[in-house]
Amino acid sequence: MCGRYVSIRRPEDLVQQFRVTEWNPEALVAPSWSVAPTNHVWSVLEGVDRETGALERQLQPLRWGLVPSWAKDPAIGSKMINARMETVHEKPAYRRAFTRRRCLLPADGFYEWVPVPATEERKAYKQPYFISPEQQDQGMAFAGLYEWWRNKEVAADDDPGAWLATCTIITTDATDAADRVHPRMPLTIAAADYDAWLDPEHQDLDELRALLTAPASGHLAARPVSTAVNFVRDNGPHLLNTVS
Repeated sequence: MCGRYVSIRRPEDLVQQFRVTEWNPEALVAPSWSVAPTNHVWSVLEGVDRETGALERQLQPLRWGLVPSWAKDPAIGSKMINARMETVHEKPAYRRAFTRRRCLLPADGFYEWVPVPATEERKAYKQPYFISPEQQDQGMAFAGLYEWWRNKEVAADDDPGAWLATCTIITTDATDAADRVHPRMPLTIAAADYDAWLDPEHQDLDELRALLTAPASGHLAARPVSTAVNFVRDNGPHLLNTVS
């Protein structure tokens, strides 16, 4: 699974990188070296402009942890941070979103942990690893899905509290350096496939699943980093300090 990742790029840079045509500069998602479930994250998706009716590529904040439209309690989202590539197209919680509501989740890398057994000098602990593209300036675009959940306790549809927008990350078998750390990892979408992945009119399941290929084209690096990341409230560049 992917339970924590890094996303520190400025929204202005994301707008340029992903050719976004609509975003609200007042929408704030702070750079994070420790994005955790239920945090708000930047997403790239294609939606209809309310005023023009045209399909626009948007940069939107979403809460990490997908809440299906039929869910009775939004708390279910904390258990739905990942969707398995092998079954995402058929699971009831994800199949509608996979058909119509796909997104990209920009990231700079992600964390996984390796258990380290106890010794005479030290108790057992989990050693975090930071996994990222070998060329870190490229960043990553996780394959994601998003959903809208309607809060029935709010009467008016246009009330900001009426809707909750959430997302999940699609995962697959780990490859390359990540395979030595953890058996699963997030899927990324190649830049050449952004248009096809984001297009809500593209609904051929076989063609969509064909876009879910090798993460980061297999060019990943993994390095041990500070155990400070084990504490979810800790955040900052120091989390990426390499340790021996």
